[in-house]
Amino acid sequence: MNAPPRRSLVLVSRAPADGLGDVLLQHGWNVMIANSASQLRRQLARHRPTVGVFDFASGFSALEIATFRSSFIRREPGWVAVVGPGQTGSEALRHAIHSYFSRFVALPCETERIVEAVEREHSMAMLEDTPPPGDSMDGEIVGACDVMKELFRSIAKVAKSEASVLISGESGTGKELTANVIHKRSSRRNGPFVAINCGALSQQLAQSILFGYERGAFTGAWQRRLGLVEVAHGGTLFLDEIADLPLDSQAILLRFLQERKIQRLGGTEQIDVDVRVISAANVSLEEAVAEGRFRSDLYHRLCVLGIEQPPLRERGSDIALLAWHILDRYLPIDGRRQIRGFSSCAIRAMYEHPWPGNVRELINRIRRAIVMGEQRVITAADLELEDRVGELENTLVQARAAAEREAIEVALMRHGDRPHRAARELGISRATLYRLMANHGAR
Repeated sequence: MNAPPRRSLVLVSRAPADGLGDVLLQHGWNVMIANSASQLRRQLARHRPTVGVFDFASGFSALEIATFRSSFIRREPGWVAVVGPGQTGSEALRHAIHSYFSRFVALPCETERIVEAVEREHSMAMLEDTPPPGDSMDGEIVGACDVMKELFRSIAKVAKSEASVLISGESGTGKELTANVIHKRSSRRNGPFVAINCGALSQQLAQSILFGYERGAFTGAWQRRLGLVEVAHGGTLFLDEIADLPLDSQAILLRFLQERKIQRLGGTEQIDVDVRVISAANVSLEEAVAEGRFRSDLYHRLCVLGIEQPPLRERGSDIALLAWHILDRYLPIDGRRQIRGFSSCAIRAMYEHPWPGNVRELINRIRRAIVMGEQRVITAADLELEDRVGELENTLVQARAAAEREAIEVALMRHGDRPHRAARELGISRATLYRLMANHGAR
């Protein structure tokens, strides 16, 4: 049988002969030693270890600790702190651990605890190298909760039809994204997808924008221009914020949906247009019909098939899943590649926030945190959600517990709740996994 590959680790210590390095070697780690900031930088550049162990108990001063900052803020490795008795009273040390370290071990303790912390940090690093678990459609709509699975099933069904679709949901939930996925999975996928914001269509301009105009139709019409409906010929026409369309414009749109013909402004020719219509509304169109703000005959034309887009606050663990997806997408754009993820207080705050702006708000908060944050992990304060977590959520012990629970849940989700595979991925025994699951209330 082939021996398992040895994993790379860097141990930063003033006293490497204290036996910790030997213990890690015995557990299959390839251990590099560094006792200064310059040595550490060389080791990181040469070997790219997945885990770093910083032995604070070996005697580094606050000034010396500050010289390691350039290595701490790198995206890799993940750092484990070994802290001596009484050292947590140092403000400089507490700040360093809170800002740059994923987990810590307080001495005195059995060496197995340090090995276990290193194994878990390595497992988290491996998880970060792969996309978060969950289902997705066309690489854009991400979700694993029940309401999203139901949305995926609905999309798959309506994509096979040519009937009009009405997508209902709050602002910022991703209705246009859903419409685009329906288009990509339909028989019209090779045709155009044309989106129109009906809220921006004034009564005076609606006809010319929707149906186009001929040269000379009005002052300034120097040449023929096709309307957006005609541009969508052979594809999908997406009518966003349909409830905001003025009543007079609703009549024009209804006539087109009935006849499937248009007439450019200033022209006489009846032009056949073949499009599938998908519309979206962030208010109840049924209520708008009852209040006389929306034509009932147009409503029935648009809502042959209906899809409900769930708000973010109802998506449970998908909030963290989406947060990781957004972080991976915007880190290269916004230039902060050294950020390794989210702190436990940030995850907790995201779960407790009501998200009135839904996914759009989540994207904005994370992008702002990427640009403005100053630590290796995004905190609740970076997301401007610090009021959602209490002071105790920021303690190191609770941060460690939250990270353990998250790692367990991610591994179980990835492997379909098969504990033996999850334990193997986390680098622990099945018995240890069951004990941790019981401690953290994971299912």
